[in-house]
Amino acid sequence: MENTTALLTLYTSPFLQPLQDSWTPSSSNTNSSLTSPPPADLAISPNVAYMAAELVIAFLSTVGNVLVCAAVAINRKLHTVTNYFLVSLAVADICVGVIAIPCAILTDIGLPRHSLYLCLLMLSVLIMFTQSSIFSLLAVAVERYVAIFMPFRYQVLMTPRNAVLVILTTWLLAFIIGLVPLMGWYKTPPESGNCFFVLVVDMTYMVYFNFFACVLTPLAIMFLIYAHIFVMVKRQVRRIASEQSGRGERQTRAAASMRREMKTATTLFLVLFLFTICWIPLHIINCFLLLCPHCPVPLELLLTAIILSHANSAVNPFLYAYTMTAFRDTFKAIFMCCGTLRDREASNAASGDDRDGAAVRNAHQS
Repeated sequence: MENTTALLTLYTSPFLQPLQDSWTPSSSNTNSSLTSPPPADLAISPNVAYMAAELVIAFLSTVGNVLVCAAVAINRKLHTVTNYFLVSLAVADICVGVIAIPCAILTDIGLPRHSLYLCLLMLSVLIMFTQSSIFSLLAVAVERYVAIFMPFRYQVLMTPRNAVLVILTTWLLAFIIGLVPLMGWYKTPPESGNCFFVLVVDMTYMVYFNFFACVLTPLAIMFLIYAHIFVMVKRQVRRIASEQSGRGERQTRAAASMRREMKTATTLFLVLFLFTICWIPLHIINCFLLLCPHCPVPLELLLTAIILSHANSAVNPFLYAYTMTAFRDTFKAIFMCCGTLRDREASNAASGDDRDGAAVRNAHQS
């Protein structure tokens, strides 16, 4: 009965499993269908539109975040502790595009079959990378808090070495949290052996442990940190403005520093806000499914929530390019360099053709 009910609501999983018309009880025999198990050889048809959207997101996420990592690597001005954490976030988004989304597409059609632990691993990877993103965002928020509220201790606390240790710790915690289903917190697999999210992953884990403890709590802490930062920076700006009658060079520098801090905090808050907007709808749907398992969820709503959550991995490079001058200039330099290299290769190829043609003509003349 449990497997039958879950299969009837497969489309409510975080990874869409469209059954389409492969196994749909008719209105005349609904009661008998509900009391009999689903066929073991159930054929699952892939949702082409969903797969196409996922592949586009995977491409944009991979290319855009590789560009972010390259920009930080080649531009010394971007070698800051804040950007090290943003690189960690970009690496998590690259992993979503390269690993998690392909796994989502495979599990969307029930693969792998009859391999429980491989199935659990594939279903857990997106949870791992999402958790790593949350911890990276939390590290950025704490780093900004220290920069503004403890400026004299910042250079001691936020060294590159400490940043690397924090990044390694966040990834380790993310992997442990994501692998919890593999440690035993999962449902009894169906007899069909199909790898479907709602038939394998326990929704109590997704809602109470993953969402409430590991997602919602860090998000609440980050929003409080940024609220405190904005209040503090605005207070400092007003104080500096009130002292502008005897304004000197020192006050000018302080005012400029506060404006930079406000701009940086605003950009990083936008990253956090977009993450929340993209992921909260899907978690709310999971809560709805756990608390009201027989309530219908519109397929279009779920599709939108799934694609929105994965699309978050592709939006940050565009946000950096729009709001951060250093990133925007470095992106332009990378594209211009690639264009210059292409022009140089084309010129070299043309020169080689000219030399070959001249050699042939000289051979004929001789």
